[in-house]
Amino acid sequence: MRQLHRALRRLRHIAASSSSDYSSGRPILPPKSILFVKKRNDKIVAEALTYVLSHLQKVYPTTKLYHSTMTDPPDGLEHWSPQSVTPIDLVVTLGGDGTILRASSLFRRGRIPPVLSFSMGSLGFLLPFHIDSFPKVLARIFAGEATTMERMRLGCTFLDAEEQRTDGWQVMNEVTLHRGRSAHLNRIDAYVDGTHLTEAVSDGLIVATPTGSTAYSLSSGGPIVHPSVRTILLTPICPRSLSFRPLLLPGTSEIQLRVHKDSRAPAEVSMDGQEARTLHPGESVKIRVSRWPVPCVARWSPSASSRVTVPPQDLALPVTDGEDEWVRDINTLLQFNAAFRNKALLRHAQL
Repeated sequence: MRQLHRALRRLRHIAASSSSDYSSGRPILPPKSILFVKKRNDKIVAEALTYVLSHLQKVYPTTKLYHSTMTDPPDGLEHWSPQSVTPIDLVVTLGGDGTILRASSLFRRGRIPPVLSFSMGSLGFLLPFHIDSFPKVLARIFAGEATTMERMRLGCTFLDAEEQRTDGWQVMNEVTLHRGRSAHLNRIDAYVDGTHLTEAVSDGLIVATPTGSTAYSLSSGGPIVHPSVRTILLTPICPRSLSFRPLLLPGTSEIQLRVHKDSRAPAEVSMDGQEARTLHPGESVKIRVSRWPVPCVARWSPSASSRVTVPPQDLALPVTDGEDEWVRDINTLLQFNAAFRNKALLRHAQL
C-alpha cells in the first residue's frame, strides 16, 4: 500500500511539473510591472540601472518599476518583497550569473516571472544580452516578440528526525550538503524514490540541475549537461570511496539525503551558494524537480512564419545562425577540451 501511495504521488508530481506556467518558446506578454535585481556594490552597474530606468520611464511610462534588496535605490523604484501581493511580470537582472541566482531565490516558494539578464562586461552561461542592447531587447518584449527558455529548478523540502516538514526552498543551480567547519567527514544516507542508494562518507553531496552542472558540481568532477535534458545530478564531494562516481538520475526521481544517526558531523546546507540551515543526525532534505522553472528570455524568438533574431552586436557573446548557444558557451567560457600545450604556445607566440 505504501508503494502504491508513493507511485500516485510521483504521477501527480509528473503531471504538475509538465504543466508549468511557462514553457519554452511561449511569447512574453508586455509587462505591466518589472522587478530589478542588480549586482551589489558596483558603481558601473548602478549607473547602468539609472540609464535603463530613465529609458523605461520615458518610453513606457505606465510600467510599474520595483526593487527588492537595494539599500539605496534610485528614484522611480518602489520596494517589493516576496511577501507582497503585487504581481511581477518581468525580472530584469544587471550583473553576473550570481545575480540571476539571487533573483531566483526571491521566488523560492512559487512561480517566477520571465527573467531578462544583461551582462555587465562579465561572461556567464545565463547572460544572453549585453547591457548596450537593452533598448532593442525591451522593445521586442513590449512588442510581444520575445520568448523564453525554461531553466529547471529543484524543489527542496526539509524534514526533522520524525519526518515532519519544517521548510521548503527552490534552487536553480544546486543544493549542497557539506561538512562545513567540522573536521570530520559527513555520513549521509542517500535514497532514490524511497530506495536506499548508498551511505556516503565524504565532504558532502551536491544535487544539481543541468544549469548547475557547470558550477560547483563541475568543480567536483560532475558531468556537463545540456540545459534541455531533464535530469538530476548527484555528485559527491571528495568521497572516501574511490568507486563513488557522479550519477545522472531521471527527472521524475525523488532524492532524499538524510544525515546518518551516527554521523560525527552535522551537514551544513547551501542553496545556490547561500547558507540555508544545518541538518543534524536524523534530519533530511527531499529533492525533486520543481513545477516552477525559471523562464529566461531567449536570444531569439521562433514564430509560425518567421524567426526574429537579435543582431550579433547586441549579444553578450556572438552567435551565428543555427549555432547551438550552449555548445558555443562551453567552448568560449570553459575552453572545453582545449589542450594546455596549445594555450602555452599561444601565450609564447604573443610575447
